[in-house]
Amino acid sequence: MNLPSARVLTAGGLGATALGSGVALTATSGWLVVRASEQPVILTLLTAIVAVRTFGMARPVFRYWERLRSHDAALDELATARTRLYAALVPLTPGRLARRGRAAMLTGVVDDLTERVEAQVRVTVPILTTALTGAATAVLCAVVEPAAGAAVAALLVVAGATTTIAWRVESRGMADLTAARGDVTRTTELVASQALDLQAVGAQSVAINLVRTAQRRADALIRRQSWGRAATAATIPFATALATVVCAAVAVGSDHTAPVAALLVLAPFSLAEVFGALPEAARALARAQEAGVRLTQLLDERPAVAASPATSTSSAPDDPARAGTPHLRLSGVCASWDGIGNALDERDLEVEPGQVVAVTGPSGCGKSTMLAVLARQLDHNAGSYTVDGVEATDLDLESVRSLFAVVDDEPHVFATSVRENLRLASAEADDSEVSEALHAAGLGDWVRSLPDGLDTKLGTGARGLSGGERARLSIARALLSRRPVILLDEPVAHLDHPTAVAVLRDLVRSRAGRSVVVVSHRPEGLEGAQQTLPWDDATMELAHG
Repeated sequence: MNLPSARVLTAGGLGATALGSGVALTATSGWLVVRASEQPVILTLLTAIVAVRTFGMARPVFRYWERLRSHDAALDELATARTRLYAALVPLTPGRLARRGRAAMLTGVVDDLTERVEAQVRVTVPILTTALTGAATAVLCAVVEPAAGAAVAALLVVAGATTTIAWRVESRGMADLTAARGDVTRTTELVASQALDLQAVGAQSVAINLVRTAQRRADALIRRQSWGRAATAATIPFATALATVVCAAVAVGSDHTAPVAALLVLAPFSLAEVFGALPEAARALARAQEAGVRLTQLLDERPAVAASPATSTSSAPDDPARAGTPHLRLSGVCASWDGIGNALDERDLEVEPGQVVAVTGPSGCGKSTMLAVLARQLDHNAGSYTVDGVEATDLDLESVRSLFAVVDDEPHVFATSVRENLRLASAEADDSEVSEALHAAGLGDWVRSLPDGLDTKLGTGARGLSGGERARLSIARALLSRRPVILLDEPVAHLDHPTAVAVLRDLVRSRAGRSVVVVSHRPEGLEGAQQTLPWDDATMELAHG
């Protein structure tokens, strides 16, 4: 974790004041009750009465200030940290992040960063307030009776040691628990997303057993990890009770008055509430450290694409819509995702301006890797890739990327209106342009049938989409972007044959001079090809019109 900021330290001081007020309230109340039982002159109790009222009001007030200050600091740092993290992820997108599952990425970017930042509130502030309050209580008791002060100091040492042990137990099993929870997420996602396919092959019971096995392993690790927290939760109250008994014995054996003796007995007893946050703080610290390790592993990836050259002899056009459609050529290109083995071996491809090119072949033959190279999401390690005759790596990275609109096999639909789902591709597009793109993608009748037209909400809890509608919506986005080259990665992989043919036919018809490169492991929708090449090395051109 990073060093605590001044605001966090201030929050810790406010929290210590709140907890200290609670300890003082208990001790002073004990003194007041015992002294009042002796029926002294009422004026001698006024100071204690005022103190009890003051401590009683100070406790919630300072607690509120502590929460306000600590949460404000944590939320401010979370916003800043997210900005820094997103900026660090941009050079890794998507070449280095595509290998991670979407659930793993979401966990890494959102949950892990939140765990690390919130450690300020869940770890730093509780430990700081506990240490300050405990030390102040020990000093107070030592001033009144050194032996009682020693007992409270020993209680602090036991609480610290027990919390450290709990943190070690939590940390030791955190990596295994994270992996086990990841297995649960992956198997659950598999069963949920492939339910019909599993049912078709009669594998539902096998899939359910996989989920149960993964969940049992996670449960076992959680139970094993909870022993540290359980030991801390049991040991600290026991040590507090023992310290209270020791202080009571010291008070009985001393010559202090009964009210002072009550103060000595209740001072360590009141620390039970102070120590209550330590088990959860140990757990939060272990989670934050493991989250930090995962974030570091994520950000330590080397970008898959070299930065733009400082001085370019040429540059791709800044506005692809006005510059026209480029000529693309791959010659003997090889590319690797991991730097060990090539995912694309010595491939050649030429895309003339306005041409529709389809590349077919089985999974694993490098089709998606080739698209990544074209879109400058991955740099080739051998061969040549030129844009209008200029080596792509000599051109400005963002200018080359701005030439391409990429459509994958799982297009995302955002939980917003139809209009905003499309304007993601072109923020300045008006309703007529959005409607034109939808019509070109074959969704004209669909959008007219919607109850609220372009204002219809899509996504979870709103209007659902079929596989064909989702594919057409993603193509409409690509058309609205006005980028001169559209790259489609298995765009009809999950569609039936008639829908696949219709979607690709509409795309070819409405491309308006754009180049289109389609990769697929199946020939459906590509029947218009002029020639068919072998599945393991196939490149074929569709008719220009």
